[in-house]
Amino acid sequence: MTTLRSELPDLKQWWDDLSDVYSKVLQTVVERLFDNLKTLSKLKENGYGVGQLKWKPPREFRSFTYNQSGFKLDKKGGQAVLSLSKLGDIPIRLHRAIPEDATLKQVTVKKEPTGEWFATFGVEMDREPPEPPENPERCVGIDVGILTYAHDTDGTAVGSLNLSVERERLEREQRSLSRKEHGSNNWEKQRRRVAKCHADLRRKRRDFLPKLSAYYAREYDLVAVEDLNVKGMMESPSNSRNTASSAWRTFLSLLEYKCDREGTHFVAVNPRGTTKECASCGVETAKPLWVREHSCPACGFEADRDANAAWNVLSRGLQDVGVGHSERTPVETALPTGTDSVPAKRVMEAGSLALKQRPKGVSRAG
Repeated sequence: MTTLRSELPDLKQWWDDLSDVYSKVLQTVVERLFDNLKTLSKLKENGYGVGQLKWKPPREFRSFTYNQSGFKLDKKGGQAVLSLSKLGDIPIRLHRAIPEDATLKQVTVKKEPTGEWFATFGVEMDREPPEPPENPERCVGIDVGILTYAHDTDGTAVGSLNLSVERERLEREQRSLSRKEHGSNNWEKQRRRVAKCHADLRRKRRDFLPKLSAYYAREYDLVAVEDLNVKGMMESPSNSRNTASSAWRTFLSLLEYKCDREGTHFVAVNPRGTTKECASCGVETAKPLWVREHSCPACGFEADRDANAAWNVLSRGLQDVGVGHSERTPVETALPTGTDSVPAKRVMEAGSLALKQRPKGVSRAG
């Protein structure tokens, strides 16, 4: 990689079009190339058929990165303007203001399949993340699922995203695309419609997950979750589509990041047996997926299946950090079966306040 970087000045003399590109941008392209080669090499070592890298013409190169220099973000007449070396000034609309104490380190400009352009800024801040409390008082365990996206030990059940309308639209647009002549103007217009459907699905999910994870990170001192092997679950022939749509790994990654930012303990525990084990006495009771109630034959403890699992997750999380057991026993806070849930739409509309305000129809434990 270093050798190819040093050859860039000579390559500019050989290919005049390279002179129109800022030098830092070319260097990041070289880094991306070698990163792709390393990824393919690892896949090949694991027995995957990877083929070869394909040449991509410049018109299909849809993203580039300015690193350290060559760019500037400023305001001109109340309008945010991104200045890029050898490209010019580009008016942009900022999604949110950049903190005053942040230093811009890089910017990536990307063209989405829908034809829209986005700029993503990388910033550096001097703030130190707060230290997690030694003795957390507000603790919660979360069990994620498909029918109910998140069920916690405080008696809140958050419903899953309803993407049925978006999926039906996507399937309809894809069928229409298959009937178009590949490469024609009508095909290109329809391809953008399909890309817009994919973008709507992605954005709706990205709006829901950060708000939900932000709520748990801000409201609690300790958050315990299951360390799920999502990749292995995706390889299972049953229910893989719903597993992919749930994006559990994305949610857990966001939750871990936000907990670190807010100074909240984040504990990922072994998920094995959390559903079978009784949260009150520890006796394991096998139950098929369609059974949504937990009824312990040993101690008589009854609760919602997901609520019981959430209590087991919290208990294991407290043991992992050496805090001990929660002062509240699951028997005292057992949820009735069929607990109403907070709809995902309400989370998206009101953000993290959706759970804090406890809208009508949500039952609390106790």
